[in-house]
Amino acid sequence: MRLGVNVDHVATVRQARRTDEPDPVAAAMLAELAGADSIVCHLREDRRHISDRDLRVLRETVKTRLNLEMALSEEIIGIALAVKPDQVTLVPERRQEVTTEGGLDVVGQRAAVEAAIARFDAAGIPVSLFIDPDRAQVTASRAAGAGIVEIHTGGYANAKGDAARHEAIRRIHEAAVTARNAKLFVAAGHGLTYRNVRQVASLPELEELNIGHSIVSRAILVGFERAVFEMREAIEA
Repeated sequence: MRLGVNVDHVATVRQARRTDEPDPVAAAMLAELAGADSIVCHLREDRRHISDRDLRVLRETVKTRLNLEMALSEEIIGIALAVKPDQVTLVPERRQEVTTEGGLDVVGQRAAVEAAIARFDAAGIPVSLFIDPDRAQVTASRAAGAGIVEIHTGGYANAKGDAARHEAIRRIHEAAVTARNAKLFVAAGHGLTYRNVRQVASLPELEELNIGHSIVSRAILVGFERAVFEMREAIEA
């Protein structure tokens, strides 16, 4: 299973002081040395963490794959087409949210999603859609032309009690099976930690996990390379 490491929260620490450290580009390099299969970053419209400079330098230095998370924003679409990451992941975005709160409503935004995918397809950039674990959203993603879906695991990560966690895993598994049957590449992420990742990683249909906050939090205590290595161990276990 592939591991994508999100470096957004390295930039969050930097922005707390409006200075130049820690550098998410340096964190990305260490993550790759520790075995990350891709580097993920989210260029938000409000630039609350990752900056345009970060994205440009990441594009120049990432040796694995650069996955750019982004909203359906004309400005950000233009930047992505110019920078040419290895993949873009379309996500919902609200200015007030602390972090992404749910999946993209592909069913309700089908025309806009299709139009964006067509532009990226023309530029040779694969598109992933970050969606809730819902079969209708999976079906709409395939119909809109996406080749990849990333299933939102926040419901599982935030579930209280065994029954709620079991139901959340059931929904993720059902969505993953639907996606694989539709010939989609299936990723998952959001809220995954060293403590809860194993149950998600055990689902055979999943091919990639994208994890950020937990790895960055651990890295403050043990270093970035060790934090990434320990997450890989947890996934493989």
